[in-house]
Amino acid sequence: MGQGLWRVARNQQLQQQYSEQCFLQRDRERGRRMGPPLADPLQQRRTLQCQVSSTDISHLLRVRKGKEEQGFIDLEMLPPELSITILSYLNATDLCLASCVWQDLGNDEYLWQGLCKSTWGHCSIYNRRLPSGFSYRKLYMELDEGSLTFNANPQEGVSYFMSRGILVDHPKEIAKFIFYTRMLNWKMLQIYLDERRDVLDELVTLHNFSNQFLPNALRDFFRHIHAPEERGEYLETLITKFSHRFCACNPTLVQEVGLSPDAVYVLCYSLILLSIDLTSPHVKNKMSKREFIRNTRRAAQNISEDFVGHLYDNIYLIGHVAA
Repeated sequence: MGQGLWRVARNQQLQQQYSEQCFLQRDRERGRRMGPPLADPLQQRRTLQCQVSSTDISHLLRVRKGKEEQGFIDLEMLPPELSITILSYLNATDLCLASCVWQDLGNDEYLWQGLCKSTWGHCSIYNRRLPSGFSYRKLYMELDEGSLTFNANPQEGVSYFMSRGILVDHPKEIAKFIFYTRMLNWKMLQIYLDERRDVLDELVTLHNFSNQFLPNALRDFFRHIHAPEERGEYLETLITKFSHRFCACNPTLVQEVGLSPDAVYVLCYSLILLSIDLTSPHVKNKMSKREFIRNTRRAAQNISEDFVGHLYDNIYLIGHVAA
């Protein structure tokens, strides 16, 4: 039922082994005080084979009162952070099945609230006064259903969220939802942002590139808004919006280095081409640092040679800016 359940079951097995070890060792010590042991040699060998070194697992998972009790460990006995970590490996279907095993935990609204906000960081419904009888468990199922719908058809997915009152039909709210959500397919997201440029503008504004080196800022940008696989109008739009946002976040750097949105635009394309050149196995003759500096300064003459050289070093050491 998922990696989380498997790990809990495995830890339970380790606890059983440790309990048997302690039981057998206690009997063996008692036998030394009372005289020769009555057990046969075969049982003594089994006692030696039951030794387990992990005592921390015993203290963490000591949740059952007797050896005769069976079944899964009650997650309510674990720290809340550990319970949420275990359950975060499960999807909506497995969570419903898990709630049948841990019934008290499955009815904990604080747990479902934490799962909602850890997966979908921003929703318009979070900031509204919730009605009596509101269920975060039901909200989790609706968010999961809406995300699956979005990954099949972006427009229908957004319409689903709005019909359930989860999102408000405003570009800034939709942009925040996209920015803080990790369940959306990047290809479907690219299609949606290409059609909704107002949402794209708000999404770019959410990025803060202050005091970031240009290649690192570009990586952070493409981590939230994936670059298209082919060069086209959409890629040019992304780089243009990034260039203006980067200069707006770094006014001091603009004055010291002499950057401008046009210069950043040129440098971004140079970084993308350099990334492809250095990381592609099909390019045998890699571009040298001297060649990169010469080619880049032809297009951006106001940029110093040292700054362009640092750009090359960053790509050479860290890797592709749009990977």
